[in-house]
Amino acid sequence: MTRRAAPAPRGRALVSDPAGVPRDAGGPVTVPGGRVLVSDPAGVPRDAGGPVTVPGGRVLVSDPAGVPRDAGGPVTAPPQGRVLVIACGALARELAAITAELGGLDFECLPARLHNRPEQIPEAVRRRVRAARGTYDSILVGYMDCGTGGGLDRVCAEEGVERLPGAHCYELYAGPERFAALGEEELGTFYLTDYLVRHFDRLILEGLGIAEHPELRDLYFGNYTRVVHLVQDPDAALETAARCAAASLGLRYERIEVGVAGLAAPLQARRRLAVRAA
Repeated sequence: MTRRAAPAPRGRALVSDPAGVPRDAGGPVTVPGGRVLVSDPAGVPRDAGGPVTVPGGRVLVSDPAGVPRDAGGPVTAPPQGRVLVIACGALARELAAITAELGGLDFECLPARLHNRPEQIPEAVRRRVRAARGTYDSILVGYMDCGTGGGLDRVCAEEGVERLPGAHCYELYAGPERFAALGEEELGTFYLTDYLVRHFDRLILEGLGIAEHPELRDLYFGNYTRVVHLVQDPDAALETAARCAAASLGLRYERIEVGVAGLAAPLQARRRLAVRAA
């Protein structure tokens, strides 16, 4: 995880104008050494107790004696409307491509192994939301319900953040109508994304104990009839691996190219909202 400076404890950071006169920086951001001066509600300078992040200007800091001094250089403000996506590690590859294209979006991923322990997802998300609060204009939780049984929705409501729509990433990628149709067409459908294909052995065969106890395969998958590979990025080697994965489960293989539009759309929408609100 990327380490970020802690936001100032209340107050608004003070910077010096070209004449050296203190002025309000207009909002929170990382300054060079020293302890940043902030203004209290009455506008009186006080020591913030540590480094923070601040927009342009020359930041005022207090020396050990508490005397204000110029920090010695300008500090660049992050773009307005900055959004942090706290996401499932299974989305990392696609998020990297989408955020690089959109701009104004950062993402952090929780371990993809939580896929197999959904009851741990809500509190893991809560910890990351609280750690990032105050650094971004907006935080979006890059999970669907993901088997948390409404637990993630409760955490999102308590923390004042939103998550991606849908029950699973399969629904997000395929789109709700197509995903519903696939389920109605054949109830015993097991879905793979590109990520799950790449890490099938570790997450499915080893993660579920099938590699060590092959008899568990039919216990887990005896009621399934097919594997549907929802393809984000067509690749011949990945298709071969997906077919092998389906064969190892004793299931019929099908593939549907879905791309990443279902993931990109809510990210674009959140970025637009954050820019308008900034």
